[in-house]
Amino acid sequence: MTTETALPDGPVVDVGPVAHGGHCVARLDGQVVFVRHALPGERVRIAITERTTSFLRADAVEVLEAAPGRVVPPCPFSGPGRCGGCDFQHVDPATQRQLLGDVISEQLRRLAGIDRHVDVEAVAPDALGWRTRVQFAVDRDGRPGLRRHRSHEIVPVDRCLIAHPDLPQVLGRSWDADSVEAIASSTGDRLLVTDASISDEVEGEVDGVVATDGTVRGGRGAVTERVEEADFRVSGSGFWQVHPAAASTLASAVLEGASAGEGETVLDLYAGVGLFTRFLAAEVGETGTVLSVESDPGGSRDARRNLHDLPQVRLVDQTVERALRQGLLGESADVVVLDPPRTGAKKAVEGIAALAPRRIVYVACDPAALARDLASFAARGYQLIGLRAFALFPMTHHVECVAVLEPTTPR
Repeated sequence: MTTETALPDGPVVDVGPVAHGGHCVARLDGQVVFVRHALPGERVRIAITERTTSFLRADAVEVLEAAPGRVVPPCPFSGPGRCGGCDFQHVDPATQRQLLGDVISEQLRRLAGIDRHVDVEAVAPDALGWRTRVQFAVDRDGRPGLRRHRSHEIVPVDRCLIAHPDLPQVLGRSWDADSVEAIASSTGDRLLVTDASISDEVEGEVDGVVATDGTVRGGRGAVTERVEEADFRVSGSGFWQVHPAAASTLASAVLEGASAGEGETVLDLYAGVGLFTRFLAAEVGETGTVLSVESDPGGSRDARRNLHDLPQVRLVDQTVERALRQGLLGESADVVVLDPPRTGAKKAVEGIAALAPRRIVYVACDPAALARDLASFAARGYQLIGLRAFALFPMTHHVECVAVLEPTTPR
């Protein structure tokens, strides 16, 4: 593989369908080219940025024939050779959702043999000002910024248009650190996670400062997130959805998909700080049981605080795979909810299916991993009966899905 410097002139290609990863597919002299900053149906001039033995990567540097849905990128740092944080600044939000739906459908068809049209649902805010957690890299001169696409190079920026307006002020200041993460919670808490030396002025602007190793350096080391009437503690840079409406949107979709009843046994796998667990516990009542499985020490500690008042909840501080293998989750379950990391739940599928749940609800942030796991579940007697997709990462190729599975034959 070689990397090239983008040139101002280059070959012209006709752009084909969108592909997973924020680019579209074209061909140049018979070779596949993955083109960023383009749209299906366009004719563009490209600059090749990377060559491999099987494909090329390129940027669209000139649009000769534009497709419907193209707009002028609102962010001045977006475009070839600049910040790589956003894939679709050049696309209007409605067309972005159409592209995301096309990607999900293509992944389902190619990897799982499932032919399904997918409409991606808009969630406000659906364009800018939504990201409540942003990690900025810092260059050698102390300037905060974001990295180029597929590069360690830092592009200094003085603003980020997808960042939530309530985030602590990081840009426009010099930092003696490798990175600075800014966090704004739904309850108004503001946190910085960094190893930089913080001035009294900066410290006075936030509720807490946490070192990247988790050590609390000033103020509080956690934020409070509120979903409906429930509060959740999230320590430092622990996992929480970055779109302000994501937690409530996904919790509602999971509850609808699970359809858990009074007295049932539910497994919440990769449970984090207990978001889904709390609402599932209300569905099964005190006669039911929810096993909340999370291996991350910080997430487990937060879950213990967030769920301590629910007698029907049992916390399992193990990896999902180990808990299944060691029989820590019992011999059966009525409902299984799983929200695995981006790589999917490949090693857990067999163990989940062996519990013979009547319903599986799979929350996925990567359509390729979801499709591969759906194929694995199908091989073990489970079929997809419902799928919702949400545009919770506007301007990017990322999308969140909630898939519902049931046994192919009644059990």
